[in-house]
Amino acid sequence: MKRITLSALLVLQSFFLLAQSDEDLIRQCIQYYLQGTSYNQPDSISKAFYEEANLYLSSKDKPVWIMPIAEYTKLFKKENEGRFNGRLGRVVSVDIYNDIATAKAEILIPERNQEFMDIFLLKKINGEWKIISKAAGSKPSNKSGKKVLLILTSAQYYGNTTEFCGNSFPEIAISYHAFVSAGYTVDLVSPEGGSIPLEYARTSEPLQKQYLYDQDFMYAIEHTLKPAQVNPKDYQAIQFIGGGCAMYGVPENKEIQQIAMQVYEENGGIISSVCHGTAGIVNLKTKDGNYLVKGKTVSGWPEAYESKDALYFKQFPFLIQQTIEARGGKFTYGGRDDSHVEADGRLVTGQNYNSSAAVAKKIIELMEKSK
Repeated sequence: MKRITLSALLVLQSFFLLAQSDEDLIRQCIQYYLQGTSYNQPDSISKAFYEEANLYLSSKDKPVWIMPIAEYTKLFKKENEGRFNGRLGRVVSVDIYNDIATAKAEILIPERNQEFMDIFLLKKINGEWKIISKAAGSKPSNKSGKKVLLILTSAQYYGNTTEFCGNSFPEIAISYHAFVSAGYTVDLVSPEGGSIPLEYARTSEPLQKQYLYDQDFMYAIEHTLKPAQVNPKDYQAIQFIGGGCAMYGVPENKEIQQIAMQVYEENGGIISSVCHGTAGIVNLKTKDGNYLVKGKTVSGWPEAYESKDALYFKQFPFLIQQTIEARGGKFTYGGRDDSHVEADGRLVTGQNYNSSAAVAKKIIELMEKSK
């Protein structure tokens, strides 16, 4: 076996670093901080910061408490190193300009009903991203750290046409708002990750307007997770979001199917869908090989309300109602614009975007009962 020289290792390391984007490296840097402060690991905290960095914190005695990083890390030496201390952290956003960047991270301490927002200033020093300063604020919070996953599509067109379609923005905003208001953290995933297409957004609707101009929310829309980045163990529920493009990319995605069924079968979690999002559940199978919808009552957007002569409809790879019924499910729906929800055990489905709030309410009710 050939020995790998030090120079060869350095070359391999440089190739690895080049393969990672600056955003990946910044997130990795902040993760050192989050890991260190959650598990009392001062060395990990130090790894994230420039050695002369300062933290600008709040104190009862003074408006700004300036603390050098060397002093800050000592706060975590008093506890048992490697032991979880109740802090739950996640990166909210990253904004990069050449060799400087800003980033935000949310820190939750559910036992104290407290939420911190950390804002970082980072700089690329000798090819390595470091935090050069941090400011933090806090407020009371009902956030529990428990998570819900919204499943979106990356598809932008109906089949092989040039007719645009997207994810239903009202469904995303209504569901997101309901879950966050109830204290849950919401993540977004799509087959390809990154930015997703949207449709039906209306600034005349107050809730939609609120989220269209919410920077953190729109950052999440632009930076959806890839399925490989999702740990199914983290979620209590998932929801398949609708919009015409929900017919493409998601129903046949094996990774998303695996995530959904792990949440359902191993976590005892909830699977849900709204409108055309119900297309995402038609191929789901339980461990015994049966379709999830077999013997269950399901709702979604029915063929009766489709424009059957339209180009978009002729491109559909399958029909939702027809497929669910062929696989042993009972499909129900109400008036075209009515809210109609079916809850069959831990499967919760809604007919249209007007059902989004009621679907989310039912999911929250089930999650609260499961506590």
